[in-house]
Amino acid sequence: MEDHTIKYRVPSEDHEEMKRILASVYTSLTEKGYNPINQIVGYLLSEDPTYITNHNNARAMICRLDRDELLSELVRHYLFD
Repeated sequence: MEDHTIKYRVPSEDHEEMKRILASVYTSLTEKGYNPINQIVGYLLSEDPTYITNHNNARAMICRLDRDELLSELVRHYLFD
C-alpha cells in the first residue's frame, strides 16, 4: 500500500453570502437564548440541523450552505485573519 496524501478541494461558493447566512443564524440563535457558538459547532460536527433554531428561518438557511466549504472558510479565517 502506497502512502499518498489526497488533496481535498471544496467547491467555491459566494463567501459574502456564506458570511451573511452565518451571521443571521448566529443572531437567531442568540435571540432564542442559545449559545450560538456551541449550537453552530454542534451542527458542523454532527450535520444534525436540529442544533439550529427554526427562528427567522435559520435552519433552512444554514442547510443551504455546503458544510465542507463552510468548515474550510472558517479554518482559513482562523489561520489568516
